[in-house]
Amino acid sequence: MLAQGEQNLTDTELVAILLKTGSRGKTAIDIARELLTEHGNLQKLLQAPASSLIHKFGMGPAKYAALKAAVELGRRFLHQDLPKGALLNNSCVTQEFLATQLREHLNEVFACIFMDSHLHLLSFEKLFHGTIHSAAIYPREIVRRGLYHNAAKIILAHNHPSGQATPSLADKETTSMIQHAVQLVDIEVVDHIIIGRTENFSFADAGLI
Repeated sequence: MLAQGEQNLTDTELVAILLKTGSRGKTAIDIARELLTEHGNLQKLLQAPASSLIHKFGMGPAKYAALKAAVELGRRFLHQDLPKGALLNNSCVTQEFLATQLREHLNEVFACIFMDSHLHLLSFEKLFHGTIHSAAIYPREIVRRGLYHNAAKIILAHNHPSGQATPSLADKETTSMIQHAVQLVDIEVVDHIIIGRTENFSFADAGLI
């Protein structure tokens, strides 16, 4: 890695570096290759729970901890915080921010960005946590938090753990329901952004808001 650069190593080689050592006739490379083959890809391997990895041949608590620590370090490195007052009038910037906040979740999470009338950030909150398929949304709570922050505009956002960012009928109905609820207190929904695995969907960009 020092000679070639980490970006030139394969997934197998990077995992092997974290494993450090092999076991009983198998090198760290061999074990890393077997783990990746068994789980299908790097993402699924690094998301695997402790119960499915610790007792694997060549693993153990220390090596599992090293894998999870590497994932968390990467997450923190990529994590993007926006300061209060940041201007959110650019869909691409907003989507990049939301991707760092929501893409990692294995279950659906629904969040709101609360802004003033000039689209300056007041607060970002993850309000509802659900299952892998859906999350129960309560417009009353969104209204309550909007009034708390004295927000004039909000951006709705949630992730699709399946990876596909295409909005469902339920997503469209939820958006409409929230729009009607917050309009009663003079808050405008300016966008609803869905975060997928590799792409996102903006209701505003698609002309749905």
